[in-house]
Amino acid sequence: MRVVIAEDNALLREGLVLLLRTVGHDVVAVVRTGPEILPALLEHRPEAAVIDVRMPPTFRDEGLKAALAARQSLPGLPVLVLSQYVEQSYATELLGGGAGGVGYLLKDRVGRVEEFLEALDRVAAGGTALDPEVVTELLARRRNTPLDSLTAREQEVLALMAQGHDNPAIAQALVITERSVSKHIGNVFLKLGLPPTDSGHRRVLAVLAYLENRA
Repeated sequence: MRVVIAEDNALLREGLVLLLRTVGHDVVAVVRTGPEILPALLEHRPEAAVIDVRMPPTFRDEGLKAALAARQSLPGLPVLVLSQYVEQSYATELLGGGAGGVGYLLKDRVGRVEEFLEALDRVAAGGTALDPEVVTELLARRRNTPLDSLTAREQEVLALMAQGHDNPAIAQALVITERSVSKHIGNVFLKLGLPPTDSGHRRVLAVLAYLENRA
């Protein structure tokens, strides 16, 4: 997989390069500031981009803005955004556009190598990867909505769906049958007023769109 990395922290940047090259990916460009991101993506047209939200020169949201601009110029470009903290506005802006191939992870997740690589692969394949802590915070900030009608188990299923897991993975994580997972998912969509669908990231994005519209 051809990857562009945008990260200003030298230690994390070099760690990402080493990790991705070790597992066989081709790091085609590494940039250190916000203004460098879009030109690098347009030049190399990678199969995935790993981008820090806050980049020089202002350390605000240069990375996020570059990611959004890149996906306008290169529709479908898979982008995995890294952030030091859970920032709801960034997550919803990136993920609420109704297209797949996007992810939002906390930087701590990079240290969990298998989880990070799995998330990158999922995003590159057109799926969605949300950090569990991001999902938890997004759900916790919603009150007096149909989310309140979900059972504890349905909320667990919803959270795992939002992270990008499919039915077998949810069943394994919760130690229940796939039939039970399907039933819970059907209940979630029914209670949230969403059309039932069983196709990968589309159902995740439907849930995220619901959350965003009721922020």
